Amino acid sequence: MPAGLRWGGPGVGDAIHLDPAPTVTPSDAAHPESIDNRPQCIEGRSHNLKAMAISTSSSLQSFLARNPPCSASMAGGRSVVQQLYLSVYNWVCFFGWLRVLYCATLALLASGHEAVYTAVKLPLLFSQTSALMENTVFLNSCIHFLSLLKGFVNSPISATLPQVGARTLVTWGIVWSFPETHSHVLVTSLVLSWSITEVIRYPFFGLREAFGITPSWLLWLRYSTFIVLYPIGLISEVGLIFTAMPHMKGTYFLFWVALTTLYVPGFPHMYRYMLAHRKKALSKAKTA
Repeated sequence: MPAGLRWGGPGVGDAIHLDPAPTVTPSDAAHPESIDNRPQCIEGRSHNLKAMAISTSSSLQSFLARNPPCSASMAGGRSVVQQLYLSVYNWVCFFGWLRVLYCATLALLASGHEAVYTAVKLPLLFSQTSALMENTVFLNSCIHFLSLLKGFVNSPISATLPQVGARTLVTWGIVWSFPETHSHVLVTSLVLSWSITEVIRYPFFGLREAFGITPSWLLWLRYSTFIVLYPIGLISEVGLIFTAMPHMKGTYFLFWVALTTLYVPGFPHMYRYMLAHRKKALSKAKTA
């Protein structure tokens, strides 16, 4: 076979590779053995280059594993700005609901349940409405709900729909809009159940976002107090809606009738969902 031609493999029909013919210098002519050793030198250099490439690739992968790019780290979790926002937000809301609980308790002890709403009106409106700012929770909830309708996620609709804004609707659309509900005893049970729940919930997330810690006692309270407080709050919501209904007219009345009917199938389903979530969270904490 002519110099510079070699077969790519032993099979018939294999490709023929054309290698450049080695250049023979006068010194090579004087020492023919150097020409025979040249392919071995080239092969050795190729092996060394391949080993260096593998080593460099391994080092780069190790570096990226220890120092992931910003986009990769943000894809697996929250950015620093988001963590800072949620940390500040959680503590602001905590103090807002603590103010609600404090004012409600003082008014209840001093003047009875009739004076509770007047005492908590402004901090209640602020604290409950600020829930819409929870990492743009309102928009995210709406998008998530639309995704549920399209079957993109597996969360049940009945577990997501109450979180979209039912409490905000009751706060503004019932209690604030109808003075007939202000002195009702259910306002007191509503405010107390909501405020106790949030005074526990916001520090739970605030400590986790700011310091990455979740005390076991706070974890237990976070996933246990709803067993009593959730039914109390829900019964208070429905009771206040019925109290305001005689004073509603037209489509507004029909809107609240339709919304109230969702409580009937929604409560048991949501309650079972929360119990299952509680079991999962507490069992996960035990194994951690």
